[in-house]
Amino acid sequence: MRSIILTLFLMIAFSSFGQEDVGKKMAEFQKAQSDPKAVPYGKNAAAGKFYDIRGFKMYCEIYGTGEPLLIIHGNGGSIDNFIYQIPYFAKHYKVIIADSRAQGKSADTGDTLTYEMMADDYAALLDALKIDSANVIGWSDGGINGILLAQRHPRKVKKLAITGANLAPDTTAVPQEIWDMVRPALAALSAKSAKTPQEKNALKLLRLLCEQPNIDPASLKNIQCPTLVIGGDHDVIKEEHTFLIYKNIPKAYLWILPGAGHSTPIIYAEDFNRVVERFFKNPFVKIEGEARFM
Repeated sequence: MRSIILTLFLMIAFSSFGQEDVGKKMAEFQKAQSDPKAVPYGKNAAAGKFYDIRGFKMYCEIYGTGEPLLIIHGNGGSIDNFIYQIPYFAKHYKVIIADSRAQGKSADTGDTLTYEMMADDYAALLDALKIDSANVIGWSDGGINGILLAQRHPRKVKKLAITGANLAPDTTAVPQEIWDMVRPALAALSAKSAKTPQEKNALKLLRLLCEQPNIDPASLKNIQCPTLVIGGDHDVIKEEHTFLIYKNIPKAYLWILPGAGHSTPIIYAEDFNRVVERFFKNPFVKIEGEARFM
């Protein structure tokens, strides 16, 4: 049933992008994912290990050495969503990337799934790895997890870069036409019809997508780490919602990518990696007063 989540993701992606360019880049990405000669990210026995985290076994892979960098994927995703980021950042960072609870190899048979649970999972994973703090990259649901990690465990997050995150499961964040695509899938996969473990897990992920998060924009003022808020100008997340996140985080910086939708780490892979690394390495500063004319 993971294909349901993947199908929805692709529908949303292609509804948001310039069709021709994005179709080519997504095809290249999928080809790279299945390249038998490439590093098998997400299935790499040499880099992967299961950790006992808060009642389930969380699968995590680690690459490189240096300052810790935690990367968090989106709903229904997994480690191999970041095949363009892992080798780039592993040159200078200790990249920690896991399958979130109930996704990828991190199976969870519980009935409940919340973003708060997952944020706490990642804090516990860092504890298990004896890492006091890390830079964090979060894409989509991973961005939501990053926000909550910075709120609930502020000492764990040194700097935060998020793309395609949202604060609410409604039309303030996502256009009505997208909900019209997603919500019928939730209705079709009702609790009554979800019988197998795979169906129940897919239902859990769809409910997460449709019913959460519920983050008060005013609470973002609690986030004290420097934060780079990223979005595409045709993202499934409304541009004004991304701007709302940016405006409410005290040390936030905004980067909107032209001609991009929800998959900025794929469509703009080289630029994404370069700018995010620059953000981590060099302090961004707010430009004020007369300097704004320069």
